Amino acid sequence: MTAHAASPSPLTAHAGTALRGRLRPPGDKSISHRSLIMGLLTVGETRIEGLLEGDDVLNTARACRDLGAKVERLGQGSWRVEGAGIGTLLEPRGALDFGNAGTGARLMMGVIGGHGITATFDGDASLRKRPMKRILDPLVLMGAEVLSAADGGRLPVTLKGTGDPAPIEYRTPVPSAQLKSAILLAGLNSPGRTTVIETEASRDHTEKLLAYFGATITSTPDGAHGRRITLEGRPKFSPRPIITPADPSSAAFPLVAALITPGSEVMIEGMMMNPLRVGLLDTLLEMGADIVVLDRRIEGGEEVADLRARHGALRGVDVPAARAPAMIDEYPILAVAAAFAEGETRMRGLSELRVKESDRLAAVAAGLDAAGVDNAIEGDDLIVRGRGRARGGGVVATHLDHRIAMSFLVMGLASEKPMTIDDETMIATSFPTFKPAMTGLGATFG
Repeated sequence: MTAHAASPSPLTAHAGTALRGRLRPPGDKSISHRSLIMGLLTVGETRIEGLLEGDDVLNTARACRDLGAKVERLGQGSWRVEGAGIGTLLEPRGALDFGNAGTGARLMMGVIGGHGITATFDGDASLRKRPMKRILDPLVLMGAEVLSAADGGRLPVTLKGTGDPAPIEYRTPVPSAQLKSAILLAGLNSPGRTTVIETEASRDHTEKLLAYFGATITSTPDGAHGRRITLEGRPKFSPRPIITPADPSSAAFPLVAALITPGSEVMIEGMMMNPLRVGLLDTLLEMGADIVVLDRRIEGGEEVADLRARHGALRGVDVPAARAPAMIDEYPILAVAAAFAEGETRMRGLSELRVKESDRLAAVAAGLDAAGVDNAIEGDDLIVRGRGRARGGGVVATHLDHRIAMSFLVMGLASEKPMTIDDETMIATSFPTFKPAMTGLGATFG
């Protein structure tokens, strides 16, 4: 079904020379998915530059084709999408296979939920374990029907959408950009006003792109940390060019590698600086990381900047649960940084990590155990007791999770003994150039 069905390919990272040089991480995965979907829902041609060409995004591109869009790769990271517009999608002939792409599957459920067509969603073994009921519940309130689903609302799911979705006001049970986005995308074809209320604000790329393409959408504070987002249905979209900024979640790996590897100095180019995506950067700075933010600028509607990261001493910190939405994908690599810090780092409120590509909370703890790093899970908190170094020498089970794989490879670049992951193949889902890019900085893999 996907590349992950192939034989596992172990990989070992060795401590070696300092990391030096410049690196532009791949285009942001969240925006890449959403850019393709916006092209699908817009009449005319949408040009996208810097699209992440990882497996996850390519699966979303295929789904857009299956729903009637013309999707064409023009060159490295350069794509064009010619859509037919909101309300005019074609019913796919076969199942939409999203591989490992939870974002693609969940966002597209919102799209289908707001159209009068039926589609079956499927994915790899990892994606089949991830919960979808929280996405399906509001879509059912809007008029969609779940014709079939695996236990617990998991994939494969067959969803019958509605061509006349009811406008709803929905308070999300957890801070989730995917849930919020699915509801808003379904609401695009609604004859009224769709409102999503978040107790904790999640990443706002969907709202920004909807406004950029011509939708009337407002976002106002709601409570101490929340947002109320309201969308007027059936907008007239106009094609717009999209420049995809570098993904903070991918930038996290060379960034932390530079901080923990002695003698290193690395420049990360063009990283997105959206306030709802820089929780890791804020945390690393609190830990005393030697990071300088340079040349802040606007690209494609998002603020970006270059980051200069140098090796230096780190200290343990307390990471509040309220920061989780701004760094939910970066906790595995933060745990690696915490292992090289002096003192205890407590990461609070990580329940969402249990339902990612793997149970990331358990997988991170097991990886730290394999590296000889003192850690504990207390409720939904992860505690790492750093000693300024890591022994290493273990083998980490990745559980088909790209972020677990890359995090512990980064650990191996600075630990006393090499670190091995059981499979590298799934890294291509988000950072297909990870190995050559890191090797170019001086990393040693074998």
